[in-house]
Amino acid sequence: MVDLSVNVGGLAMRTPVATASGTFGYGTEYAAATDYSKLGAVTVKGVRMEEWPGNPMPRHCEVFGGLVNAIGLQGPGAAAFAQYHVPHYADAVANPPPLIVNVWGGSIDEYAETAAVLSTPGAGSDKSVHPLVAAIEMNVSCPNVKAGGHTFGQDPKILFEVVKAVRAATKLPLFVKLAPNVPDLRPYVAACEEAGADALSLINTIPAMVIDVDTRKPVLGNATGGLSGRCVHPVAVKCVYDAHRFSKLPILAMGGVYDANDAIELMLAGASAVAVGTATFTDPNAAASVCDGIAAYCERNGFASVRELTGALAQ
Repeated sequence: MVDLSVNVGGLAMRTPVATASGTFGYGTEYAAATDYSKLGAVTVKGVRMEEWPGNPMPRHCEVFGGLVNAIGLQGPGAAAFAQYHVPHYADAVANPPPLIVNVWGGSIDEYAETAAVLSTPGAGSDKSVHPLVAAIEMNVSCPNVKAGGHTFGQDPKILFEVVKAVRAATKLPLFVKLAPNVPDLRPYVAACEEAGADALSLINTIPAMVIDVDTRKPVLGNATGGLSGRCVHPVAVKCVYDAHRFSKLPILAMGGVYDANDAIELMLAGASAVAVGTATFTDPNAAASVCDGIAAYCERNGFASVRELTGALAQ
């Protein structure tokens, strides 16, 4: 039997496979469609302090090798998520894996406040925070309203400040989800490390756009969106490889994971665990299948623990 357990930045996972933010709802939407016993964690879609309507329709468009989406982080707000969605998840899923809550905001203060509400028992209501809320993942690919709209994750100094503020607001394991559309990941990874992050999530979607040539208009209501799916997988592998070489932070890797080979590739590049995202839309049980495939690979190749795969790239 292969030991599938991993610990990523203080988050204990029974398997190295999680679901990615934005593709698995709030954990209950796939309750009748996937085997949760094969999941090490469920990452929920983005939560900010207040309810948020998201972008105008249409919000997604299938492209060759992937998907472009502009959901716009629609969500119920931190208090409603903690009061209703988390208990519902606990009731609806047998032996549920822990939740990684993806948080975002329009300012540094909002990031910190959201993380604090989701980390403090009793905040917002008598039972607002459930023990299943086990980690915070920061989506720093959001506009900084107070700095002209540039995203938090595109300026290492601002990134340091927002991670530092969230670190002070929560004792939960803290993941920072970075985007690949920067010239060099090193200053961004260094900023996360210095500010107290426990782990990295790599990668976020890649900025993209689709135009209808007949109408000569953007397909998406927001004009632009984020590209995900098989087409971004090699980019994710490169980012994980680079980050693993110059940082000691463990990595939760995502980006075009459709089968076990995709996941193993990311782990060999340096990831401690992987997350399945867009593949879930075409195969709701994709994450569980990936877990089975990783176990089978370890058995065939003589790995007693899945942890031995991390960074095991032959030179």
